[in-house]
Amino acid sequence: MDHTQNDVVTLRDIPIGQTATVVSLTGEGALKRHIMDMGITKGTAVYVRKVAPLGDPLEVTVRGYELSLRKSEAQNVLVIPQ
Repeated sequence: MDHTQNDVVTLRDIPIGQTATVVSLTGEGALKRHIMDMGITKGTAVYVRKVAPLGDPLEVTVRGYELSLRKSEAQNVLVIPQ
């Protein structure tokens, strides 16, 4: 399924209770590797479980486990909402 550039948002923009599919990662070197090491790779579904009261970090479910991501990390994950 082809998507336009308009469909793509960052993981940070996904509301609580929504699932999105990862289309690409931005960022360089160690940051990108860190995100990939957590299991967030192209084609992976990510469910946004909750956000801390001050908005940072986000708690997501990826590949069956729960994970906390800083907003700055979530900003580097480009997704398409489902």
